[in-house]
Amino acid sequence: MSVRNGTVTPFADERVLIPQPSGGDGMPVLNVEGVSKSFGPRSVLERVSFTLSEHEFVAVLGPSGAGKTTLFRCITGMSGADTGRIRFEGTEIESLTPRERRKIAVVFQQLNLVRRLTALENVLAGRLAYVPMWRGILRCFERADILKGFEGLERVGLLDQALQRADTLSGGQQQRVAIARSLAQEPRLIVADEPVASLDPSSAAGVLKLLKEIARSDGVAVICSLHQVNYARLYADRIIGLSRGHVTLDAQTRTLHEANYNALYEAAALPQDTTPPSITSS
Repeated sequence: MSVRNGTVTPFADERVLIPQPSGGDGMPVLNVEGVSKSFGPRSVLERVSFTLSEHEFVAVLGPSGAGKTTLFRCITGMSGADTGRIRFEGTEIESLTPRERRKIAVVFQQLNLVRRLTALENVLAGRLAYVPMWRGILRCFERADILKGFEGLERVGLLDQALQRADTLSGGQQQRVAIARSLAQEPRLIVADEPVASLDPSSAAGVLKLLKEIARSDGVAVICSLHQVNYARLYADRIIGLSRGHVTLDAQTRTLHEANYNALYEAAALPQDTTPPSITSS
């Protein structure tokens, strides 16, 4: 049994309790309310709910197959939820205009950089939603956009590599270029799906530290899926745990102990017809 903010809410079968949505101290940026998603007979997300606020860096943990990528695809509008609602700054994801949607930046594990273009040219792709189509096609950006690209690269420590081809950069440098590209969008929300999975420990730590600094200084809400518990404990303000599509953990990182993390992954080993129990922090 779990109690969150003095309230408990049972699943329909009353075997376990869902943690209540929680957020940071800033203004809410993202509201996920009762989201479920299935692919054919396979349920991937079950009544997922939480709130993400500005200045907040939230890590989503869970074993492979827990539903993290599907959740992120629903948040970004790449995939529609079967039931429930997802709202960005009060507007449902499906109703966002292109102008509003550009405030959601995505950082992928695969980076999605154009390898033959320079670091600066890749960063300027983040300005495409702000310029006329012909400028984007011809890569003919105005001075203000180019300056913003340089500022983003300086922010991530790669100003000296601005004119270097992306495919000559290290993996950690390429991920920093991807983050600079997201900054060029002037986002309110950054969705980072396994952004450090292919990086060495030093590069991974640098990327996560950078994302946390962006959340703090820019007021951006950052949600980041991770496999590495140690990184989540070091950098995240809050942990959301997914197990077989259920939110089984939602708590401030400082309140969690080793047993909480162990229980999150142990829940995945339960029989498939058993709903994972909610995990309380102590």
